[in-house]
Amino acid sequence: MIKSKKHENHTLSVDVDTEVKEIIKKELERQKRQLILIASENFTSQEVIKTMGSVLTNKYAEGYPGFRYYAGCENFDEIEKLAINRANQLFGSNYSNVQPHSGVNANLAVYLSVLNCGDRILSMNLRDGGHLSHGHNLLILYHLNLLETDGYQFHRIQF
Repeated sequence: MIKSKKHENHTLSVDVDTEVKEIIKKELERQKRQLILIASENFTSQEVIKTMGSVLTNKYAEGYPGFRYYAGCENFDEIEKLAINRANQLFGSNYSNVQPHSGVNANLAVYLSVLNCGDRILSMNLRDGGHLSHGHNLLILYHLNLLETDGYQFHRIQF
């Protein structure tokens, strides 16, 4: 059993059975041994892990600061405004959206902003490490004839 840990001014009580704890340890070791080049499986910093292990995970805060769909989001509004201000300062911008969404939507936004109707993209096949949004059945763009995709296969080299 993991003992309670102090995180800022809130005590986090984490009770994990020994079998789950061992599996988590094995996963950590696997992540240390392997280099994963998938953005959604990025190795998370300890600061992010600690924050995600805080009471912030107990609240759903859909919407934007001051315009949330659920009550009790004022602390999330503060955090998001802080992140927006920091992003604006970092990038010298006046507006920022710091809300994580979907990699698919992010890729589609890029495609629609830089590609012309009928343009072609080359991407890795899904089974070889590509992503759904890299051209594998991009149904919306494909059916509207906005985008052509060519997938390539990855050939492993034996050592």
